[in-house]
Amino acid sequence: MNLMTVLLVAAALIGVGVWGALAQQTFVMLMMGIEMMLNGVILAAAGFWAFTGAGLPKGQVLVILTMAVMAIELAIGFALVAAVYRARQTDMTEGLGSLKG
Repeated sequence: MNLMTVLLVAAALIGVGVWGALAQQTFVMLMMGIEMMLNGVILAAAGFWAFTGAGLPKGQVLVILTMAVMAIELAIGFALVAAVYRARQTDMTEGLGSLKG
């Protein structure tokens, strides 16, 4: 496996994530698309680190930091989805006229 293969898989993950975020109407599927895009970024960063970093720990720290940001973003996102569902009784993005009270 070489860097080009890793970057092609990362680009495919980002592309599928963009499609998933733009084409879906439920909040959960929208968040899954965003998570796939972030996974593609993590894979690309890890690939660059593995093939060009010569074993420096900076690449590992970047990947771990990105994973922590993903976990925080997912927790906040699901909390917002739960709050919107409780207030509006909808889980579809088109069911919301606006986010104003």
